[in-house]
Amino acid sequence: MENKKIIVAIDGYSSTGKSTFARLVARKLGYVYIDTGAIYRAITYFAYTNGFIDNNRYINVEWLAGTLGSITLAFETSSEDGSCHICLNGVNVEKNIRKMEISEKVSQIAALPFVREYVDRILKRYGKERGVVMDGRDIGTAVFPDAELKIFMVASARVRAERRFKEIVQNGGKESFEQVLENLKKRDYLDEHRAVAPLVKAEDALLLDNSNMSVNDQLDWLRDILKARFGIDITI
Repeated sequence: MENKKIIVAIDGYSSTGKSTFARLVARKLGYVYIDTGAIYRAITYFAYTNGFIDNNRYINVEWLAGTLGSITLAFETSSEDGSCHICLNGVNVEKNIRKMEISEKVSQIAALPFVREYVDRILKRYGKERGVVMDGRDIGTAVFPDAELKIFMVASARVRAERRFKEIVQNGGKESFEQVLENLKKRDYLDEHRAVAPLVKAEDALLLDNSNMSVNDQLDWLRDILKARFGIDITI
């Protein structure tokens, strides 16, 4: 008998490896993977490249609100490694949205109520059929409060900064580790204290502190939970 499909909602702090973990979980389950953080980053990239937010972090809210509905966001899957890339108006912007100038502005854009409503509508369309793994801010509290499995990921600030710094170097960035660590701490504060949907663990979410865990360690942890709760078997 085929297992009943569920929604797996993965939330947590930035650079905890949510996307890497969620992508692997989706692959193991044969589910669709949606990188919700990439959607917010793509909107931030759109705002930045069109002058709706500058390097002083001033946001032209009226202009952004008036143009947001006209953009097209879609995911494409790489034929080489199965990774999921986001496209903005038909253009793959996956590398662009990971740059520091976008990272340091995304929390402000994501805090705008009309932006969150716009993204929530996109996500709920994807989630109608179940069988999806989504990671991102407030995914288990505001977007899918009824998700069958919720995971909240944490790790120490230094470990997360090391992960983010490695990603930046791989993408050709020039920022120092100290800059990355400071940016991460600022983002944590903004995420925790924003007026709309602040970062918080859902009461029924499982806490996953992966500071000292490999990806396989995390999959082992999940395998036991899926088997015990849902009778779902995955191979590592």
